[in-house]
Amino acid sequence: MTKKFETRIDRRFVALKAEGRAGLVTFVTAGDPDLATSKTILAGLPKAGADLIELGMPFSDPMADGPAIQASSLRALRAGHTMRNTLDMVREFRKSDNETPIVLMGYYNPIYVYPAEKFLDDAAAAGVDGLIVVDVPPEADDELCLPAVERGLNFVRLATPTTDDKRLKTVLKNTSGFLYYVSITGITGSGSADPADVQLQVARLKRATTLPVAVGFGVRTPEQARAIAEGADAVVVGSALVRSIEDSLAQDGRATGNTAASVLSLVEGLSAALRA
Repeated sequence: MTKKFETRIDRRFVALKAEGRAGLVTFVTAGDPDLATSKTILAGLPKAGADLIELGMPFSDPMADGPAIQASSLRALRAGHTMRNTLDMVREFRKSDNETPIVLMGYYNPIYVYPAEKFLDDAAAAGVDGLIVVDVPPEADDELCLPAVERGLNFVRLATPTTDDKRLKTVLKNTSGFLYYVSITGITGSGSADPADVQLQVARLKRATTLPVAVGFGVRTPEQARAIAEGADAVVVGSALVRSIEDSLAQDGRATGNTAASVLSLVEGLSAALRA
């Protein structure tokens, strides 16, 4: 696919390359544990050191996600969060930050019922830079991927340890922004990545594409992030941040004065490890 546009994602990876370091991609679920706290977390992520932000679109059946992210979606939905709230969060974020890339990550069902064409229009207008929709395969690119690209949105795809070279060509066909390498087999938060194996796999991916490669799933600590960053263009951390939210909540599940601070503190430590 011929790129016809440049996004914040493209510019951020160019800047990271110039700095000579891997980027930190942070995942949090929109609306978790409530809209106000989620807005505070989102607004604080860039200053804490997030280079790119993945904002999860809450869904009642997140099949690729482990217990931590499943619980975060349920907390957001129980608090009344909607897709329109998610887009409003991005729109508000853009009033003070027009540089940090935001990628919406999740599943097709909430997009389909929005419905899809209007969602893409509204997402682009709100300031979204890209999408990761894990249950829409390349064979269905006409459904969402190509219409997204027409609106200037990057469509980021996943590669896994089981993605062979033949399948990789199909995965990469209309992928843009970056390629997300899932470093473990299984659901999010279910294991730890092996840095040596990740480096081998990332090298294989880079032989097939000029896109930046971000590595996620199984990265929890600053030490792990630093090790994974040896071969990757970016490191994605999600479950650890979502668990930090969960651990900070009061017994009734409500946010406390420490909820946003605990997440942002963890991001600061991860960022420092990648900038060292």
